[in-house]
Amino acid sequence: MKKGYFITFEGAEGSGKSTQIRNAVAFLKKKGRSVVMLREPGGTRISEGVRAILLDKRLKEMTPVTELLLYLAARAQIVREKILPALRQGKVVICDRFEDSTRAYQGYGRGLSLEAIEQASKLVRGALRPDLTFILDIDIAQGLKRGGRHDRIEREALSFHRRVRNGFLAIAKKDPRRTMVLDSSQPVGQVSRKIRERLERVFGK
Repeated sequence: MKKGYFITFEGAEGSGKSTQIRNAVAFLKKKGRSVVMLREPGGTRISEGVRAILLDKRLKEMTPVTELLLYLAARAQIVREKILPALRQGKVVICDRFEDSTRAYQGYGRGLSLEAIEQASKLVRGALRPDLTFILDIDIAQGLKRGGRHDRIEREALSFHRRVRNGFLAIAKKDPRRTMVLDSSQPVGQVSRKIRERLERVFGK
């Protein structure tokens, strides 16, 4: 049984996850918590290598199934090498993206079977699930303008990114206890305050 606490941040491109993650990590460290900050895909030497392939804008011929399997391979490594050991040590793990991104991008975005994704994901993560997920929501055009369109995923059509956004909102609707949707078009400080308030309820003042 894990002793730590697993938090994930999700959202479409340009939603401001990186900034809010840094703020959350700083807040928890001030409260005396031991925090591990990770990203997906990535976080380990193997997973970072897979990330480079996935985001390579030259690899336009990559099929949706290949993409899915690469994301899952990167996750299999980080779960066993980094996340589970940290949780066993009682640490708070904060991850930039996890399984919800696979559902949103490869499921809702690419149109792959959500049931098939769920089955494959069970093999990858075992019983591990996030305890709390913040979903940062933003208008797609605004998010892409904010974040830029540099890698293979960011360069996808607006219609793809809209499906991804709708996917995240559908995920949140199905699992309201675990997820918290935040309008990230609001000022950064305002979004951070709402995240801190939720973390206070979890970890105490």
